[in-house]
Amino acid sequence: MSQTTQTLRFYGYDKCGTCSKAKKWLEQAGTSYESIPIVDRPPSKDELRDMWRKSGLDLRKFFNTSGQFYKEMNLKDKLPTMMEEEMLELLASNGKLIKRPLATDQQTVTVGFKEDEYAKTWGKHE
Repeated sequence: MSQTTQTLRFYGYDKCGTCSKAKKWLEQAGTSYESIPIVDRPPSKDELRDMWRKSGLDLRKFFNTSGQFYKEMNLKDKLPTMMEEEMLELLASNGKLIKRPLATDQQTVTVGFKEDEYAKTWGKHE
């Protein structure tokens, strides 16, 4: 057993079909993970900052653009003028604003679920 391998943290939502597909994929691939309810225990602002930097993605990619809160808060119009710190605080304040599933092993991060990306990132490398 390797000491360098971190447990995969999987932030998801039980009622999210995409999260269910991602979990099923991980289980079929034999990839173990810790399931964290994103609504009840969203990542902190510092955790989100760390994941965002490691992901190499635009911070706006972390927002659940199809979610009810995103639409109610009119974030489509507000995000372009928001500072990064404001965006991180907003994401940390409401797990439903975060695009899911969010998965990290503390080195690598994936946002959302695309089977080919999961295969490349979380598949077993023998």
